[in-house]
Amino acid sequence: MEAKPKRKTVTENGDTGEDLVLATLIGNGDDVGPLVRHAFEMGRPESLLHQLKHVVKKKEVEIEDLCKIHYEEFILAVDELRGVLVDAEELKGELSSDNFRLQEVGSALLIKLEELLESYAIKKNVTEAVKMSKNCVQVLDLCVKCNSHISEGQFYPALKTVDLIEKNYLQNIPVKALRVVIEKRIPVIKIHIKKKVRSQFNEWLVHIRSSAKVIGQTAIGHAASVRQRDEEMLERQRKAEEQNISGLEEFSYTLDVEELDEDSVLKIDLTPLYRAYHIHTCLGIPEQFREYYYKNRMLQLSSDLQISSVQPFVESYQTFLAQIAGFFIVENRVLRTAGGLLLPEQLDTMWETALAKMTSVLEEQFSSMDSTTHLLLVKDYITLLGSTLRQYGYEVGPLLEALDNSRDKYHMLLLKECWEQIDNAVAHDTYEQMVMKKDSDYENNVLSFNLQTSDIMPAFPYIAPFSSMVPDSCRIVRSFIKGSVDYLSYGVYSNFYDVVKKYLDKLLIDVLNEVILHTIQKGNIGVSQAMQIAANISVLERACDFFLRNAAQLCGIPIRSVERTQASLAAKVVLKTSRDAAYLALLNFVNNKLDEFMGLSENINWTSEEEVSEHGNDYINEVIIYLDTLLSTAQQILPLDALYKVGSGALEHISNSIVAAFLNDSIKKFSPSAVMGINTDLKLLESFADERFHSMGLSEVYKEGFRGYLIEARQLINLLSSSQPENFMNPVIREKNYNALDYKKVATICEKFKDSPDGIFGSLSTRNTKQSARKKSMDVLKKRLKDFN
Repeated sequence: MEAKPKRKTVTENGDTGEDLVLATLIGNGDDVGPLVRHAFEMGRPESLLHQLKHVVKKKEVEIEDLCKIHYEEFILAVDELRGVLVDAEELKGELSSDNFRLQEVGSALLIKLEELLESYAIKKNVTEAVKMSKNCVQVLDLCVKCNSHISEGQFYPALKTVDLIEKNYLQNIPVKALRVVIEKRIPVIKIHIKKKVRSQFNEWLVHIRSSAKVIGQTAIGHAASVRQRDEEMLERQRKAEEQNISGLEEFSYTLDVEELDEDSVLKIDLTPLYRAYHIHTCLGIPEQFREYYYKNRMLQLSSDLQISSVQPFVESYQTFLAQIAGFFIVENRVLRTAGGLLLPEQLDTMWETALAKMTSVLEEQFSSMDSTTHLLLVKDYITLLGSTLRQYGYEVGPLLEALDNSRDKYHMLLLKECWEQIDNAVAHDTYEQMVMKKDSDYENNVLSFNLQTSDIMPAFPYIAPFSSMVPDSCRIVRSFIKGSVDYLSYGVYSNFYDVVKKYLDKLLIDVLNEVILHTIQKGNIGVSQAMQIAANISVLERACDFFLRNAAQLCGIPIRSVERTQASLAAKVVLKTSRDAAYLALLNFVNNKLDEFMGLSENINWTSEEEVSEHGNDYINEVIIYLDTLLSTAQQILPLDALYKVGSGALEHISNSIVAAFLNDSIKKFSPSAVMGINTDLKLLESFADERFHSMGLSEVYKEGFRGYLIEARQLINLLSSSQPENFMNPVIREKNYNALDYKKVATICEKFKDSPDGIFGSLSTRNTKQSARKKSMDVLKKRLKDFN
């Protein structure tokens, strides 16, 4: 118990280390919190408290010592402080007095200041209210303006107004209710404008479809006018070439190409389309409108490509094709001017669809047509369609190829029509030479086809060497050429002359030639008819050159180029063959008639010994009269070569008939008198042949006369009349005098020849030595011929 007080005493009377630490911490102003915390944690807070008290006491002692040192100065400071306090009281009084006076004066000013501040606040509020009102008024004015544009159908200004409200005013509208209303109305306005524009566009779709036919017809009509002018110019150049006006070796063909002024000729109003596309662009949905436009135009195209089931195609094809032409003319304008509304790929798709459908329709319709007129009309309109659309960049080749695929059918129908016409012309032909009484007839029937043999105009009445079927056939052939050229022109091939030439050959060979051959082969014509047919064929041969030139002219080929190539029709050779067939038929008719007149086995007394009249047998006069008539007629109708063939053929047949009569089995024997009678007949014929050969002018062309065609009969008669017939076996003499005779024929005939009457008293008959010598010579000839055979 005594240890504790002793310790306490020690701490009170001296500074322990802890006291120094504590004093140092407090003196430095450091935090004593850790030390306090430590004391409580150690369970000795009393000790800490005691230390703190000790530190306080120590500080009080230091303060007291400090006060003792500065006591006088403190007293002086207190006195001064008291003086200052008095002065402060006086100053406070003065301030209070001044404040009172200031309060009295400034209270009125404060009231005014408050009023001024209030006025400034009101002014600020009013200014802001005016500004807000102006914004609202501007927005409302724009709204009114937008409504006015919409009511007037001015949708683009309306959209620009809406866009202005959205960008510049909407977010600055101070009145929330107004801003909300406007925000809700803007989409409604845009939808309304879109519907209105779509409605106007749909009306335009209906209008442009109904206008497409007129647009197409106008464009095709313009193309037809251009084509007609080109053809008229070419025709003038052809005539100039024929008349050799320019004197140039070649002619240059220049076509005036006239561009179609769409604005003045074609009434295409795309304003509603432009407006609709622009409005949709402003609405930010141009792609949607492009799809809408393409879809609707494709639907219209599909509808336009359906042919009418009510009208025949030949009555509706112009409307059908004009509608399509108008459609694609409009689409071309849209592609060029609508700023990307229609893409080139889309237009190509449209055209390919239309092209495939048109090609299919044409092939189907052409296959069922049986009239060249209908085929040609449709073809002409299609080529005009192609010419029109080609100007707008469309590829029309497949369309023209479809026409070319039907050219064989067209020409077959054309050949059939020409067959009927030519057959009718031949059937109604009188086979009499045409008589032309005036120059117009001559021009229409001769000059028109270059059938004249002289450039000098003949005297009228003029008797032509042909019958009516020649100019009639020429007209038919010329119309065929024109029909062929009309179908082939403006088609796939620019140079179709060879194609026309091929079909022309087919007409002349398979139609004209066949009709003529059929007429010849029927056998119901006479000599004059056969003669006229042969003459007609000769003229038609010459006309082939005209047909070729005419085809070249219509095809735009210079005549000089055709003449330089010396190209000719195969039909010319075929007609020549048919002409030979006509000559054969004519000769057959003549020979048959001659056989009727001659009848040698009945008209000659083969065993008579009487003297023969110097005028010959009776039949020879009829034969000569017939030959004279025949040759006179032939001279008027046939050319010289044919005339020569007829005359030589008839005389050769007479010669053959005389020889055949001697060989006839019904003639068992003949006398010298019979030979002399035939000799007289033959002399008359030879005299007639020589006279006609020279009088008909054949001697100027042919060296061998008609007499030469009687040579076999003449040599036979000379042999039978010869005093030394055995000379026949002499090669030199036979080659010179009897070269036309045949051994076997001579042997047969000589066996029948009896120079004296047969009988037991034949040797007593009065005959001179000359007759006996001839008989012996004949016997020798017979024996040698028998040995030879």
